[in-house]
Amino acid sequence: MALLLVPLPWADRTSIHDEVVIARTPAEVFDYIATPQHWPAWYPASGAVAGATDHPLALGERVAESFVAGERSAVVIWTVTINQRPRVWAIAGEVPGGRRAGTITYKLTPAMTPSLTPSAESTRFEREFSYQSPTLLFALLNRLMLRSRLQSESAEAVRRLKARLEAPQAP
Repeated sequence: MALLLVPLPWADRTSIHDEVVIARTPAEVFDYIATPQHWPAWYPASGAVAGATDHPLALGERVAESFVAGERSAVVIWTVTINQRPRVWAIAGEVPGGRRAGTITYKLTPAMTPSLTPSAESTRFEREFSYQSPTLLFALLNRLMLRSRLQSESAEAVRRLKARLEAPQAP
């Protein structure tokens, strides 16, 4: 049993990728997703955010997010690692005790029109969540249930984001 909790001697990395076209400009989408107070409205596991939450976070800014994963709740501290408005925004997470919780990268590009020219009014939004299994137990749980749950949450989040930003009264 103790072997299940030993750090893995190899890198076991998982990446979850989703994308969608949103009928809003890249700058509008960027400002919305980079403003933490909006996260609970579109990300299913996000419970609450604390800290600098009322503006798009700049490089190096940090925010605490309470989230629910299955039956458990926890807090992750996110730090902005890339801010290239309105094209790329990335955050790296850390849980109490200093363990890395993964990275989330958002890429935004003008969506292509049917004539294959970039649209100034629509955004191709990509979300990638990457994390590493720290132990054999985590790697096993990840393969058995965690990864599929996170994939479902990510797909639902992207769907909610699109619906929210394309709604007539969108922020």
